[in-house]
Amino acid sequence: MPTSPPTPTQDRAHPGTAAPSTEKLGFVGLVRGSGFRRLLGVRLTAQFGDGMFQAALGGAVLFNPERQADPIAVAAGLAVMLLPYSLIGPFAGALLDRWDRRRVLLVANLLRAALVALVAVLVGTGVADAPLYLGALAVAGVSRFVLSGLSAALPHVVHPRHLVEANVVAATAGAAAAALGGATAIALRVVIGAGDAGSAVVTAIALTGSICAAGIAAGFRRRLLGPDETDEPSRALLAVALGLADGARATAATPTVAGSFLALAAHRLAFGLNTLLSLLLFRHAFTDEGVLRTGMAGVGEAVLLAALGLGAAALLTPWLVRRCGRARTVRIAVVAAAVTQLGLAATLSLPTVLAAAFLLGTAGQIVKLCADAAVQCEAGDAVRGRVFALYDAVFNVCYVVAVAAAALLSPPDGWAPWLLVAAFGVYLAGLAAHDWQLRRLRVGGRPGTRAAQAPPNVT
Repeated sequence: MPTSPPTPTQDRAHPGTAAPSTEKLGFVGLVRGSGFRRLLGVRLTAQFGDGMFQAALGGAVLFNPERQADPIAVAAGLAVMLLPYSLIGPFAGALLDRWDRRRVLLVANLLRAALVALVAVLVGTGVADAPLYLGALAVAGVSRFVLSGLSAALPHVVHPRHLVEANVVAATAGAAAAALGGATAIALRVVIGAGDAGSAVVTAIALTGSICAAGIAAGFRRRLLGPDETDEPSRALLAVALGLADGARATAATPTVAGSFLALAAHRLAFGLNTLLSLLLFRHAFTDEGVLRTGMAGVGEAVLLAALGLGAAALLTPWLVRRCGRARTVRIAVVAAAVTQLGLAATLSLPTVLAAAFLLGTAGQIVKLCADAAVQCEAGDAVRGRVFALYDAVFNVCYVVAVAAAALLSPPDGWAPWLLVAAFGVYLAGLAAHDWQLRRLRVGGRPGTRAAQAPPNVT
């Protein structure tokens, strides 16, 4: 072993080595590294464009006076925005562990820009239903591919002891950029118009984010972002076919990663129920209350408050992890979300929905940041892309399943407090599942793995 501190690559090459403790570096210290700064630039521009695209398309389908949307149509629109990577994730994960990730980020962003332009044409010409959904499906699939590539590449530009902090900065800044992109799209719709033509122009503007992201990604050296090694079969098709199984095995073998996945799955199920009901309530049930608005403007306020929750999570997560450990931090966040959910069910109104957007945004982002760190610290580089592919599959399938269930069970106006109580029960189930996985670690773990030997402040 070298006497100097190991580089990220060296640390990953020895999975039996205990994960380094987190160490405060600060935003300025992180962005002094050219690799992290460039990767952050790719994330910010890509997610800004993604946020613009989602808001523009969502407005075109849900709040467009030229179109009408019932709960099933809303659910279908949300599904096509988030489901595709869940279907191609096993394949993309294997490719992320085989292909040069720098090339992935460059080509995928250019492809996404072309697909966004195509969707803008479909919106502008009044195309609806299957063709529009298929176009959105393709854009979302490539978007998830880009985000997984960014997550898998992060340990190549940041020392392992700074990964939690780097995750906080990258994930929070990216989510804030997406929220800003969404808010920009909403504002542009007011100026340009809410019909098909206006929605098409706003959608087309969203492609600039992908083009900028591709330009920034082109500045990386080849192979700088990994993968450093490949443990896949020599035949690419076989490797792709086995991608999901490989990711599932790697996750199941590491209780800290599996526990984080289960807690995050519970949050996404509950969040999916809340999203569908909130959209319906903003459109059909609520009325304006002073500065609190309904319709698309109200959705914009909810998005802004959720973005502020992400900022709060960025401040809270490193502090909680250093003092309580990652596992306790996840528990605290899940319990806080469950209490918020129960309060929302008991006092359903426009102000409480907006307050819940902030609180659930904070709690959910804390769980996500801990899950990100678990994968990046405890999954080997050779399988990290496939684990992140599984991660995205869990993240999106749970959300889509919950949205579909809410669409089928909710009344047309979204007034269904009992569904919010059901989401409270989902959070409790997630807490129990997380504790079950951590008991596996305490009972015996897996000798010789990073998870079994990680220090208390990590696990």
